[in-house]
Order: sequence, then C-alpha cells, then structure tokens
Amino acid sequence: MSKTIIDTAQVEQHNTSQRSALQADYDALGGMLSRRGVDIEALTAKAQTFAVAVPSWGAGTGGTRFARFPGKGEPRDVTEKLEDCAVINQLTRATPAVSLHFPWDKPSDPKALRQQADELGLGFDAVNSNTFQDQVGQAHTYKFGSLTSTSQASREQAVAHNIDCIELGKTLGSKGLTVWVGDGANFPGQSNLRGALERYIDSAKGIYAALPADWHMYIEHKLFEPAFYCSVIADWGTSFAVAQQLGDKAKCLVDLGHHAPNTNIEMIVARLAQFGKLGGFHFNDSKYGDDDLDSGSIDPFQLFLVFNELADATLRDGAFNPAYMLDQSHNVTDPIESLMSSAVEVQRAFVQAALVDRAALAGFQEANDVLQAAQTLKKAFRTDVSPILAMARLRSGGAIDPVAAYRASGYRNQVAVTRPPKAGASGSGIV
Repeated sequence: MSKTIIDTAQVEQHNTSQRSALQADYDALGGMLSRRGVDIEALTAKAQTFAVAVPSWGAGTGGTRFARFPGKGEPRDVTEKLEDCAVINQLTRATPAVSLHFPWDKPSDPKALRQQADELGLGFDAVNSNTFQDQVGQAHTYKFGSLTSTSQASREQAVAHNIDCIELGKTLGSKGLTVWVGDGANFPGQSNLRGALERYIDSAKGIYAALPADWHMYIEHKLFEPAFYCSVIADWGTSFAVAQQLGDKAKCLVDLGHHAPNTNIEMIVARLAQFGKLGGFHFNDSKYGDDDLDSGSIDPFQLFLVFNELADATLRDGAFNPAYMLDQSHNVTDPIESLMSSAVEVQRAFVQAALVDRAALAGFQEANDVLQAAQTLKKAFRTDVSPILAMARLRSGGAIDPVAAYRASGYRNQVAVTRPPKAGASGSGIV
C-alpha cells in the first residue's frame, strides 16, 4: 500500500461529514441522467479511469517577469516536490504521475527518487529539457538560441542535454521527452527565418535518434515570449511539419495557453488527431497570452470542446491515448490548491464530453440542423457532473472536497515548519 502524506483518518473524517449530502446529490443527478438514457454508474467508473500528470515546477511558487514572491512551506528540492504531488493525488485520485524538469529536478540518485515515487504511489510522466536559460557553469550560452543557434557548439550542447534527459527519464520509468525552446528573434532581420528552422530540425534529428523504441518526443509550440517578433516553433503547423520530418515517435504537444486569443483550439486538436500527430496536452487557461491560469478558470467551454474532439477521435480511431499534463505556476494561490482545482476541472470536461449524445449530434450535423447540433453540445456542457467527480474520488479513496480536506489537514502550516526558506532556492525553478 502506498504511503500517504495526510493522515487517512483526517480524510475519512472529512468524507464522513459530507457523505450523506453527496449521496443525495448523486441520486438526484442519477435520476435526471436516467431519464436521458444515461447510466450514472458507468460515467462514475469512467471518471475513475481519468488521469492527468502534475508538473513538478507547479508545486512551488512561480514568478512574474520582475519578481518572485515565495510562499510558506514551498518545496526546496525534487523530493519535497514529490511529497506535495503525493498530497494532490491522495485527495483527487486523478494525478498519479509527475512531470520532471531538468536540470531543475535533476536527482543525485535517480534510482532513489524512483523508489520514493513508488512508495508514494506516483509514477513519472514525460521529462522536460531546459535549453531556454543558461545554467551555472554552462560552457556555451543560449542567449541567441539553443537548438537553432548559429553556434554549432551551443547546438551540440543543447542536443547533448536533451539526450541526458532521455537517459535520466529511462532510469525513472518515463516514456517521453517534451522539448520546448525559447529560440526566435526579437527584431526583423535578426535571423534568417528559414535557416533557423533548418537548424532546429537538424538538431531535433540528433535528439530523436536517441529515443528508445517505446518513447515519444513531444514538440511544444509557443506563439511568443521571449521571442516576440517570431518564435521558431510558433504554431501547430510548424510543430506538425517538424514532427512529420522526424518520424512516427515525434508528436505535437498542445498547450492551451500558447495560442493567440480567439484561436479555434479544438480545430487544431481535430487536425492533429486526424493525421496521427496529436501527442498530448499541457492544460491551463489564459485570457491574453501564456497566462498559466488554473484550467477552466477563464473558458471552461473551450476545455469541454477540446475533450469533445478527443471523444470523437476515440470513436473514429479506436485506441487513442494522448498524454495529459497540467502546466501552471502561480504567485497568488497555494500551488497545491490550484493544481487540485485544475485536475478536477480537466476531469470534469472529460466526463461532460462523455455525456454528448453522439448519435443525435451526428444526425443534426448530417441534416445541417445547426441550432440543434450546438444545443446538443451545450446540453452536455451545462450538466453539473460534480457529484460524479466527488463520488469517483470517494470510491477511489480520495476526498469528496479536496480543497476543504487539504485546508482542514493543516498541511501547509506543517510543512512551513519543516521547510524553512532556503537562500537562493526556488520551489519551481522558473525564477
């Protein structure tokens, strides 16, 4: 049995106080769904299968472009990050894997870190490389690019780092590498736009060649920042073209915060799925740009529409298993609470998409009944599936209300005592 961080008796006490209210809500929802021909028990079982990875860097307090405001009791190293991630999974039962970022999370003993994760009931999702900032003692700078640098030495250094990440990931039990670079240009004429992409592809081929047979390489695109004039991998089209060049193990990663405002993200999802290049997601929400807000905090309907396309892809293509991960880091909220809230909201969209009457939707689309097609989606989206999510957590050993249970446990105040601030240490690694 996995080690638990929060006393299970405390969680059970919390659940006992809310169990009767949940059962009443669950029964009421079950009756309503039954009249629609939907089995609530099947939906609850489906909810229990959902899993989304949490980012190690999200367990610490993030920063702005100007400053960082540390939170109390934030993790000071990767082992403490795993403890916080275990709390999130213990209460939500929807986050069984952690995504590490190197060198921020580089362990001195990878086997010991994997053992700690095993004891906490956690696994490791895709590992992330970092060639968007220089590290202490680094021989060659990434100031003017990494995989696309005009300096061959810088490019070779960046490729070697990614291969090191693969080797670490193999020891930890990961099956994927996520590659994001900040490479680009801030001024017109700064770089040859075609030449920069040619260098990226050449470098990426060196990384791709080092992938184990059962691994994926996830290519992450980002519209802007820090290269506001042009990012080399700025959109899904460029990401797709690169993935096509590299091979079957190369997939496109969709980050919901990395698109221009008002972009039709669900169409991007549909296109990438159609051509077999949809690798996975980094879930967050945004209003203006890469805001990294909690999932569902701005546009929950957008999140639902994404999962609607994923549900359609599953029906069309059969086995379909994109990688799901949260990607956020904040100054203004408790990171554990935000990550739990995001996990719940992504799971909510997953269940709501399963409520869509696919036969009715297909009929309305075939008949060009635009209004009814749209209303079919809205009917599923407007259904409050909170009792299903709570019941799924309860049956899986989690908390009916994760945030309330977390606050009642006093975990943050406890770790504030055992984790005094450490000079020069960041809980996230970002700032």
